[in-house]
Amino acid sequence: MSDRFTQLARKAWPLPDFWTVGAVLIAAVVLAPIVSIAWIALNPTENIWPHLMATVLPRYLGTTLLLMAGVAVLSAAMGTGAAWLVSQYRFPGRDWLSQALLFPLAIPAYVGAYALVDLLDYAGPVQAGLRATFGWTSARDYWFPETRSLPMAILVLSFALYPYVYLLARSAYREQSGRAYEVARALGCGPWGMFLRIGWPLARPAIAAGVALAMMETVADYGTVLHFGVQTLTTGVFSTWLNGGNAGGAAQIAGVILVLILMLVGLERVGRGKARFHRLGRGSQPHEPTAIAGRKRWYATLLCLVPFAGGFLLPVSVMLVHSAAAPEGWLAPGLLDALVNTLVVGGLAALATVGAAIFLVYALRMKGSRAAQWLLPMTLIGYAAPGAVLALGLLLPLAVLDHWQADTVLALTGWDPGLLITGTALALGLAYLVRFFGIAQGAVDAAFGRVSPSLSMAARSLGRSATGTLRSVYLPLMRGSVLTALLVVFVDCVKELPATLLLRPFNFNTLSTRVFELSSLERLSEAAPAALLVMAVGLLAVVVVARSQD
Repeated sequence: MSDRFTQLARKAWPLPDFWTVGAVLIAAVVLAPIVSIAWIALNPTENIWPHLMATVLPRYLGTTLLLMAGVAVLSAAMGTGAAWLVSQYRFPGRDWLSQALLFPLAIPAYVGAYALVDLLDYAGPVQAGLRATFGWTSARDYWFPETRSLPMAILVLSFALYPYVYLLARSAYREQSGRAYEVARALGCGPWGMFLRIGWPLARPAIAAGVALAMMETVADYGTVLHFGVQTLTTGVFSTWLNGGNAGGAAQIAGVILVLILMLVGLERVGRGKARFHRLGRGSQPHEPTAIAGRKRWYATLLCLVPFAGGFLLPVSVMLVHSAAAPEGWLAPGLLDALVNTLVVGGLAALATVGAAIFLVYALRMKGSRAAQWLLPMTLIGYAAPGAVLALGLLLPLAVLDHWQADTVLALTGWDPGLLITGTALALGLAYLVRFFGIAQGAVDAAFGRVSPSLSMAARSLGRSATGTLRSVYLPLMRGSVLTALLVVFVDCVKELPATLLLRPFNFNTLSTRVFELSSLERLSEAAPAALLVMAVGLLAVVVVARSQD
C-alpha cells in the first residue's frame, strides 16, 4: 500500500529536474526586482507617500502623462504616415527611405536632445545666424521657442521612437491583400478614403503595439527629460533616492511607473484583442505600390525625409561637426576605458541574457506544462520596466546579499572579501539581463516555434538527451535568430543610461555615461566621439534588423 501511495505521489508531484530548477531560478532572477520594488514601497523605512502626494507626485505624474500623450500622437503620425507612403506608393527615394527610416533606432534619445539643444540654444548656430542676419543684439530683440521645454522633449522623443510604429505598421501594410484596395478604388475611394477605411483599420493592432512601445520608452527615459529640465516620474525616482536619500519613497514612485506600464500593456492587449483582421488566404495577392505623378511625388519624399532628418541626420551631423572641430577628443583619456568597459559588460550581459532565454524557453517547451503559459509572459515585464526602476529593485536586495556573504566569509575564514556584487560590474550586468530579457525571450521563443517538433522527437527517439537535442537540432537551425538577438540585446546594453548611472562601480564609465557626464557639463566636443561610437554600434544592429525585414 505504501509503495502504491509513493508511486501516486511521484506522479502528482514529480521531483524537479535540472531543467525545471534552472527555469524557475532564471524566472526568479528576472522577476525579483519587481517583487523587491513592491516590497520596499509597501514597507518603507520612512513613509513619505503623503508628502509625495501633497507636493511633487502630481507634478511628476501630470508631466509624464503629457509627455506620453504628445509622443504617442506625434510618433503615431510620423510612423504610420511614413509606413503608408513607402508601402503603398512609388516616389523618388522610396527604396532607400524604406530602410533609412529605421536608422533613428540607432540614436539614443539623449544624444538627439544634446544635438537639438546645441543647434537651437541661444549660443547655437541657428540663433547666432538670426542675430547676425537681422542685426539683433540680444534675446529681447526677437522671439524664439524655448529650447529646454516639454514640447521640445516631446519632439526629440518622437523623432527617436517613431521607428517602433513605422516598423510594425509597414509590416502590417505589406501583409494586407491588394484585392481590398482594388475593390475600394473601383468603388471610387481616393487615397484618403483607402487609408481611413482599409489601411488604418487593418493595421490598427500593429500601430497600437508600436505606440505602446514608444510610450513605454518615454516613461523609461531619463537623459532626455533631464537635459530639457522636464520633471517626470523617472527623474523623481533619481531625485528622491539620490538627493533625498529615501529609497522607500523612490520605490513608491517606481510603483506608480509600473502601474502606468501595466496599464499600457493592458490597453495594447485589449485593443489588439478587439481588432483582429486576417488575410483572405493563399489566393490573396500583395498590394502593388502605385506611382505618384507630378509634383506630389516630391511631397511624399519630403514627408518621409522629415522624420529621418530629425531622428538621424541632425544628431549625427552635430556630433560629426563637434568631433571634427576637436579631433583630439578621440585620444582623450577615459574614452578607451569607456569603450572597453562597454564592450566587455555589454557583450557578457548579451551572452548571459540570450543564453538564459534559450534555457528558459527550451525547458518550458520541453515540459509542455501550463507553467509556460503564464511564466513566459511574466518574464517580459522586465523590458517594460524602466532601467531606474530595475536598478532600485536590484540594488537594495543585492546589497543585503552582499553583506550577508561578506559576514559569512568573515565569520568562517576571518577574511573580509568586501562587496563582491554591488561593488563590481556584476550588478550592472545583472540589470542588463533583467532589463532586456524580454527581447531575447521573444526572439528565442519565435525561433523555437519555427523548428518542427518532429525533428526533436526524432532526435530523442534515437537516444539524444535533452541537452544533446538542443545542441545538435535546435541551435544550428536557430543560429540566425540567436545571433540577431545577441546583437540587439548588446546594442540596447550599450545605449542603456539610467540603470548604468545607478549601478556602475565607482570610477567606472561606459560610452553612454561618458556622453551623459560630458554633455551635462556642456562639453559636447569631448562627448562627441563616445556618442558617435554608440551610434555606430546601434546602426549595425538596425541594418541587420532592416535586412531581416525584407
